[in-house]
Amino acid sequence: MENKCCIRIAKLEDAPEILEIYKPFITDTAVTFEEEVPTVEELKNRIEAILLQDPFLVCEYKGQVVGYAYASSYRSRAAYRWNRETSVYIHPQFRRKNIARHLYNTLIGIAKMQGYVQLYGVITLPNPGSVALHEAFGFKQLTVYHKVGFKLERWHDVGWWMLTLEDNLLKKPADPIPFSSIRKKDQIALLLEESWFELEI
Repeated sequence: MENKCCIRIAKLEDAPEILEIYKPFITDTAVTFEEEVPTVEELKNRIEAILLQDPFLVCEYKGQVVGYAYASSYRSRAAYRWNRETSVYIHPQFRRKNIARHLYNTLIGIAKMQGYVQLYGVITLPNPGSVALHEAFGFKQLTVYHKVGFKLERWHDVGWWMLTLEDNLLKKPADPIPFSSIRKKDQIALLLEESWFELEI
């Protein structure tokens, strides 16, 4: 496949390319409420910290990182440890090519292996593309916080979507498995191997 892409685990040396994707979302949009662009070193530290517990994935096309997705902690209290917030960002030249869908498919597959119960998508509104992506994977809208964030000289609404990964919620689940403990397991390798796809040019 000439246009093949792969989903793989992020490396610290991916940080400059990841930052190039993320930067315009900070400076030009309210997709993220972050206002200061982090340094490459700061981003490396974030990637390293996330990978201890959760997956941080990139989509690579012809040696270039064209998108990324990761899971992160929902809240710090211990009783929330079965929940994760998910995020995905795509290079502007590679949007609407199903990259986000492939990243999320792999990310959600790993989250299930880890034993997470609920995933949350937090979306600054309006964002019909992100809403459609989440709902395509079965995320259900929970609520909208109105005028909860002020950025780029205006107030913004934020919607919450939730995906339940475990149907049996009547008993206490086993603790989630840190990603650092399973990233080299055969199941992860197989999932990443199956994530290769042909880019829609």
